[in-house]
Amino acid sequence: MPKMKTKRAAAKRFSIKKNLIKRGSAFRSHILTKKSRKTKRGLRSGKYVHSSNEANVKRMLAL
Repeated sequence: MPKMKTKRAAAKRFSIKKNLIKRGSAFRSHILTKKSRKTKRGLRSGKYVHSSNEANVKRMLAL
């Protein structure tokens, strides 16, 4: 049976860390002037895939 191919779109959006899957943060690319300082500070921290979605992402990454 052939190897399972990685979904290239998923490979560009997710990265594997120690035991979590890191993802990008939404709402931080533009129109930042109307967002409060507190909101923008909260968007800086790393975001991780929720445990309920981990299986789907791992399947896309062929892990």
